[in-house]
Amino acid sequence: MISVSEARKIISDNVTALTAITSSIQKAAGHVLAADIYAAHNIPAFPQSSMDGYAFSFGDWKQGEGLPLTGEMQAGSADQSRLKPGTAIRIFTGAPVPEGADTVVMQEKTKLSDNKLFIEDAAIRTNLNVRPEGSEIRAGELALSAGTILTPAAIGFLAAIGVTELSIYPRPSVSIIITGKELQEPGLDLKYGQVYECNSFTLGSALNQLHFDKLTINQVDDDLAALTEVLSASLNRSDVVLLTGGISAGDYDFVFQAANNCGVESKFHKIKQRPGKPLYFGTKGSKLVFGLPGNPSSVLTCFYEYAMPAIFQLANQQKSLQVVQASLANNFKKVKELTHFAKGFFDGKKVTILDAQESYRLSSFATANCLVVLEEDRIIYEEEEIVDIHLLP
Repeated sequence: MISVSEARKIISDNVTALTAITSSIQKAAGHVLAADIYAAHNIPAFPQSSMDGYAFSFGDWKQGEGLPLTGEMQAGSADQSRLKPGTAIRIFTGAPVPEGADTVVMQEKTKLSDNKLFIEDAAIRTNLNVRPEGSEIRAGELALSAGTILTPAAIGFLAAIGVTELSIYPRPSVSIIITGKELQEPGLDLKYGQVYECNSFTLGSALNQLHFDKLTINQVDDDLAALTEVLSASLNRSDVVLLTGGISAGDYDFVFQAANNCGVESKFHKIKQRPGKPLYFGTKGSKLVFGLPGNPSSVLTCFYEYAMPAIFQLANQQKSLQVVQASLANNFKKVKELTHFAKGFFDGKKVTILDAQESYRLSSFATANCLVVLEEDRIIYEEEEIVDIHLLP
């Protein structure tokens, strides 16, 4: 068995970001930008009013004197005529400020009389309420750097400078293979010796919550030939394969052999941790294979601690569970020589290690909001001790 830190390093060292693709900006949200983007135009492309009001030349205005009005300028207007000296023009937010004008006064700070504009703004100054040409970005300037996560604001910014397509790192596709002859579909009658299959629901929900939606699910009995066939097809179809069950040392645990049959190179098998000690990781070229133990809590713990960061790494994102420190609200005793990821509840100040920590039990996981990291070489943890916790999504 290897340590938790060794397992993390082996996985990270064997993951390379997927090849970039071209995407429309409508489908790029949440992805990572793969190439720098430069502005093709000055934005705004003309001096622009930031208010509804009146545009004029500040040098032509004198306190207490009115400026004759000479028309109006709407947003979207293509009129490029010059403002006559000593006059003002009605203007609206987003409209071009005509040549000859350099200032916009808010309509609330004006008075009209005999078709003349009287300004009642004690703070009026030249260039007020005018967005200069290129004040957002100038043609040729770097808009966004490669490696930027495309948030809604980033998508909007790119649209605002005229970008329609860009190079991004795609999200990986994932195949889930559920193994086990004892598994029954929820909703059907549960026969003696059967358990309801839940791991596909758990993993599918976790992936969907993280916006990885290129997902395929298969269920296979404990049969080496059948498992080998499904795994081979999954490796051809997907970037990541998550298998649940069949990775221990029992007579019907065929995941390791099926992986070998498919040409998967084993990187490690078994970690000094609980739950999830039998975790397997292998690669076939750039494809990743995780053999997750079958017990539900082991599946979800191993997914969050190992598979999830690797899947994000394929999308060129460095993302794992957020780590914070908290004081323990209760005592806890664990097994020595294994790192424990205990299901816990963090109230913002203290963390409680929950009951029902067995790997087959999901009831505590259903109410947990974190995993409490209990060190490999420790046994006794006492109330008020400071521990690391990993916050769940």
